[in-house]
Amino acid sequence: MVKLDAIDKRLLAFLQNNAKMNVKKMAAALNMTKTPVYERIKRYDKEGIIEKYVAVLNHKMVSKSMVVFCSVSLESQKLEKIQQFSEAIKKIPEVLECYLMGGANDFLLKVVVADLNAYHQFSSGKLAALPNVGQIKSTFVLNEIKCSTVYPLT
Repeated sequence: MVKLDAIDKRLLAFLQNNAKMNVKKMAAALNMTKTPVYERIKRYDKEGIIEKYVAVLNHKMVSKSMVVFCSVSLESQKLEKIQQFSEAIKKIPEVLECYLMGGANDFLLKVVVADLNAYHQFSSGKLAALPNVGQIKSTFVLNEIKCSTVYPLT
């Protein structure tokens, strides 16, 4: 873990909320000059604190879709089987997020599909077809209350 001072945290908050915010505005808000702000951003990139820059789309404006959370239990929890599932799931574009869990289920997936029929095709044709999948439990999102990409730095 990298040690962050108060300026780092404020600067990273600016970048998380708007990565296109210009350095001059950030410097003014931090009561600094542009050069040290720019140098810090370069350091964040170099050290891997900033993993990548992306555009966050308003999914309601670009496609009609539904979000489903899937709890997946594997038949075997051997490390090799967990790694095989993890590598396979990374290649499936409908899966936006995947977490290895402790507790009742082995994995939690956030999946986006066009509709219920597309989910049926995904779950039976792609997910259940993966080796070692024992059980899939699905929960369908009715309404998105909060979705954020901003990691709290308190």
